[in-house]
Amino acid sequence: MDRAPLLAMLDRHNTRFMEEAAMITRARRFVAATPGCFDRTTPHGHVTGSAWVVSPARDRVLMILHRKLGQWLQPGGHADGDHDLLRVAVRETAEETGLSMDAVRPLSPGIFDVDVHTIPATATEPRHVHHDIRFLLEVDDRLTPPGNPDETHAVAWVPLDTVPRFSTLLSVHRMTRKTFAWRRGRRTTA
Repeated sequence: MDRAPLLAMLDRHNTRFMEEAAMITRARRFVAATPGCFDRTTPHGHVTGSAWVVSPARDRVLMILHRKLGQWLQPGGHADGDHDLLRVAVRETAEETGLSMDAVRPLSPGIFDVDVHTIPATATEPRHVHHDIRFLLEVDDRLTPPGNPDETHAVAWVPLDTVPRFSTLLSVHRMTRKTFAWRRGRRTTA
């Protein structure tokens, strides 16, 4: 699996958030040192692809109530050997929301956010680390996503200013702040 494109993307991704900068460094080290980084069977961790899905007006985000974790999150999931993480983010968004892949439009080929977090052990998987690479996508918010009961408890369009009511995760708040800044005309990574 070709890790060079992801390493180059991580090198180009800049952020003004100190905690994200540390995670970029951590993710880059992991990818460089782990040939099987795109494979979920790599026991200590793997790379995942996620999507921060905004409405055309950039005033709402599409969030899922994750079935296994029981938290409101952005759509995303395992690469399953695919080194094209933007494709993974689009695929996972369609899969978890029940929308067609044609309804999901990438807004940039570059990384929007990077988060490294621990996934707790389950009956079928040991505790491990996700090196989550996130992309900015758009979906028409006039669409009502049906969801996928195998993946989610619910799917909802959340007004940007109410995201904190749905999630207390620092990375979700960081992506919300980036979206507000982007709406004001600043770079998303500034």
